Amino acid sequence: MPFWLAVFAEGTRFTQAKLEAAQEFAAAQGLPIPRNVLIPRTKGFVSAVTHLRAFVPAIYDCTVAVPKDQPSPTLLRMFRRQASVINVKIKRHPMHELPETADGISQWCKDLFIAKDAALDKFLVKDTFSERKHDIGRPKKSLCVAIVWSTLLVWSIASLFQWLSHLGSWVVIAILVTLLVIIMIGMHILIQSSESEHSTPARNVTVVCDGVQDKLIQN
Repeated sequence: MPFWLAVFAEGTRFTQAKLEAAQEFAAAQGLPIPRNVLIPRTKGFVSAVTHLRAFVPAIYDCTVAVPKDQPSPTLLRMFRRQASVINVKIKRHPMHELPETADGISQWCKDLFIAKDAALDKFLVKDTFSERKHDIGRPKKSLCVAIVWSTLLVWSIASLFQWLSHLGSWVVIAILVTLLVIIMIGMHILIQSSESEHSTPARNVTVVCDGVQDKLIQN
């Protein structure tokens, strides 16, 4: 059965505060200092590769960037039907090219993020990943899905109000409409709270192990 497994190795949403914490951690550990990405947490990636490499043929490395003159895409903008333009760089890595050991896979992932960082540096200067672009436009399949779901939604709402009209009680109708409004307001609040600006701030945690003091970043 075909499937996709998406792994976000950074483990948290990107914010300026978390980037600064990652830069501080990298400087303290003698690692390459990131400029546009966070330091990946590789345990989940290593586990996924170890267990899936026998039947998953490849890994697709996706790097997403938003042009300077475009707003960042958010769930709230999607519900408001406000378009956003993004650039995506995709590179296919055959699974057999990855190292066999856990340490090797972990380092491969870290090196990949260093390459991502460099690609984003280039994007910030040229506003493009490459001279070769492929504009996917607006796929017809997505339009068909939107039409089907919109039709079902309108039909469901119309059926609901038709059913409510048979109840003959405007009090019941008013209560249900009020509940619907409350649900919509609640969804709006939840969507806003999910934006990266409202995510949990980075925290520095000091861990002592075998007499060696190590500073970790929790997000």
